[in-house]
Amino acid sequence: MIANAVGFQTLVKREMVRTFSIINQVIWPPVIQTLLYVFVFGFGLGSRFNNNVNGVPYAQFLIPGLIMLQLIDQTYSESSSSVFQGRFMNSIQELLIAPLSAIEMVLGYVVAGVVRAVFIALLITGLGALLVHAYPTNWGLYLLTIVLVAVLFSSLGIIFGLMAEKFDHIAVLTTFFITPLVFVGGVFTSLQMLPPVLQKISLVNPMFYMIDVFRNSYIGTGDVSLWLSLSVVTLFAAAAFAVALGMTAAGYKLRT
Repeated sequence: MIANAVGFQTLVKREMVRTFSIINQVIWPPVIQTLLYVFVFGFGLGSRFNNNVNGVPYAQFLIPGLIMLQLIDQTYSESSSSVFQGRFMNSIQELLIAPLSAIEMVLGYVVAGVVRAVFIALLITGLGALLVHAYPTNWGLYLLTIVLVAVLFSSLGIIFGLMAEKFDHIAVLTTFFITPLVFVGGVFTSLQMLPPVLQKISLVNPMFYMIDVFRNSYIGTGDVSLWLSLSVVTLFAAAAFAVALGMTAAGYKLRT
C-alpha cells in the first residue's frame, strides 16, 4: 500500500510540524473551551439534573461529549486548511511531482489528523480526570472511536479543501452542518432527556452515534446499541476516505 515510506513519513512529519508551529490556534483553544464548558455546564448546570445522568454525575457525562466536540472541529479544520493552503500557495505541487501515490498522500494527511486527534483527546482526558474524576473504562473503544472519527473528518477536510475556491467555502460545512449537528447530537444531553419527536430526529444525526459510542468508552453504556453506533461511524469513515482518495487520484483541482 505504501511504496514510498520516506515520502509518506515526511508528509506526516510536515503536517505535525505545522500543527505545533501554530499551537496557540490548534492545541490550546480546545483545552480552554473545554474548561469553560466544564465550569459553566458541568458545575453550573449539573445540579439541575440532580447531578446524575445515565447513572453518572453530569460533569462526568459531559466530558466525552466535549472531547468529541473538539476532535471533530479540529481534525476537519486542520486538514481542510492544510490542503486548501497547499493549493492556494501552489506548494501542493511538490507533492504531485514527488513519487507519492494518491493513497500515500491521503494517508499522510489522515494519519497526521489521527495523531493530532489523539494528542488533543489525551490532553482533555487528563483535564477530565483532574477536574471531575472522569476516566475511560474501555481504552480500546476510546482509541478506536478517536481513530474512526479522525479518519472521517480528516477525509472530509481533504474533500472540502479540494473543492473550496476560497477560505470561506471551508467554513460552510462547519457553520451549517458540523457545529449544529454536534451540539444537538448528545454533547450536553442524553437521548432520554429529549421529547419523543427530538429523539427520533437525533437517530438520523450521524454525530449522535459518534458521541454515543465514545461516551460508551467512559460510562460503559449508551443510548443505542454499541454495535449500531460503531457500524454507523465506520461506514461514514470508510465512505469519506474513499471519496477523498478518489478525488485525489483523479487530480481534482490539483492539476491546472
